Amino acid sequence: MTRHGKNCTAGAVYTYHEKRKDTAASGYGTQSVRLGKDAIKDFDCCCLSLQTCRDPVVTPDGYLYEKQAILEYILHQKKEIAKKMKAYEKQKQTQKSDSRLESRSEERGIAERFKTRENSIVSKPINPFTSAISSGLAKESDSHSAVGASAGTSKADSSDPAAGPSSAQTLPSFWIPSLTPEAKPTVLKKPSKTVVCPMSGRPLKMNELIPVCFTPLDPSLDRVALLARQERYLCAVTKDVLGNSVPCAVLRPSGAVVTQECVEKLIRKDMTDPLTGDKLKETDIIPLQRGGTGFAGSGVTLKAKEARPVMMV
Repeated sequence: MTRHGKNCTAGAVYTYHEKRKDTAASGYGTQSVRLGKDAIKDFDCCCLSLQTCRDPVVTPDGYLYEKQAILEYILHQKKEIAKKMKAYEKQKQTQKSDSRLESRSEERGIAERFKTRENSIVSKPINPFTSAISSGLAKESDSHSAVGASAGTSKADSSDPAAGPSSAQTLPSFWIPSLTPEAKPTVLKKPSKTVVCPMSGRPLKMNELIPVCFTPLDPSLDRVALLARQERYLCAVTKDVLGNSVPCAVLRPSGAVVTQECVEKLIRKDMTDPLTGDKLKETDIIPLQRGGTGFAGSGVTLKAKEARPVMMV
């Protein structure tokens, strides 16, 4: 391929480069981007604010948050849930009132149809002093009148709007305003009252947040000088430098951050917190979610996709 082969427009083949360029320019098709290290937060940064934590807390799933940010998130979610519940209750009241109106209209229609049928019945008194021939003629006339009355009743029922919609009324019509189909209102589902973690999607409670205590590399440095360094924190037991490529864990009783190697080689032998001396359970050792290193094997998803409309050819 020559130097300007990618931009060649006289080729007989629709190349992959041209397809990608046209896809980016047209606005159709799903776009995928390979993320670098700069697009992923560090291990000691908040998952919401993406900034270094001042007062870090960790969830039982190992996601690190700034305490103020996660509390604001929980309060915001509770307000949203209350707003959705209010809209749902309003919808329920509207549905109840609509059902009551429909039942009343049905009862009114049944009563009106009963009245029309009762008023259409015609009866004549029987004369016992007439002959059989005249009585037969009277019966025939009564039968004819009954047939006419039933026909009149059927006509009245068909003309009565409360008798029920006919097939012509049920069909949609776009040129008659009364028969034009209308969009039904969106039916709201009952919202869940549980606040979920923004990262894991599992239920989250305020009393489950565990305070985290990082061991600084140099205690004499202030926070601004500490944040300017690439290596900021140490393991509380082995004094190894912590980073994005080092698997870490948080001990629940003390909140200390130690390396996973220290957990496997030292702490799991007697299951005791080395800082406080408390006995540990398996749930007291919380693996901390790692930061991004830019490598595909770091355990962090490094591909981002944006779903856009697809044009079928």
